[in-house]
Amino acid sequence: MADELVHEERLSPNFNDRSLPISMVVIHYTEMKPVETALERLCDPEAQVSAHYLITEEGKVIRLVPEEKRAWHAGASYWRGHKDVNSASIGIELDHPGHGLGYRGFADAQFEALVPLVARIVQEHDIPRANVVGHSDVAPARKVDPGELFPWDRLAEYGLCLPKPDKLELGDPFDNDGAFYLALERFGYDITNGHKAVEAFQRRWRPEKIDGQIDGQLRAILFQLLLDRDRGASR
Repeated sequence: MADELVHEERLSPNFNDRSLPISMVVIHYTEMKPVETALERLCDPEAQVSAHYLITEEGKVIRLVPEEKRAWHAGASYWRGHKDVNSASIGIELDHPGHGLGYRGFADAQFEALVPLVARIVQEHDIPRANVVGHSDVAPARKVDPGELFPWDRLAEYGLCLPKPDKLELGDPFDNDGAFYLALERFGYDITNGHKAVEAFQRRWRPEKIDGQIDGQLRAILFQLLLDRDRGASR
């Protein structure tokens, strides 16, 4: 499929057929350098991993798997009732050293290539902003990417993911941690490992402090997110 946003096609053999319509975008980092190492792995039949796109730090967009096919990027994962996230999502890998090789901010050229790609995908598949997520959101017990330095706020300015609530109407509304976990599950997270689920929520919504501990600020943020969703304001 021709796409003016794609600079190169290097098709991976690692894909199969979807069993669900596309309703999500999942953003990852490669945690491999140089980028050729990541591309080789994503195209290696023995590795059994892939993504639909990889974006280099210089802003080059490489298609690895056609969108209509199921790429193997999310692994064991869950989001808002979907246990087969791979079937429901488009996976985008960002060329980046990750936490394992010297975590740092994301390159402007890379982000500037990501924005129009996500915009086109979201529009074409009518994906709600709440379903543009990080790998850590859908696999909190296993993954931390794209991590606390990914500029979700900038992506939200383009209307491509949910913004952090700018006002917290009711302060700290949950009586206890159990109520918070239930609300976290209602929002979409797998809470099997509660501590890791809280870390994932912090990484996305309060990245300045990631300790896995539930506090009043987190409770207020989560409640506001649910309130906005119930009002229909956060699709």
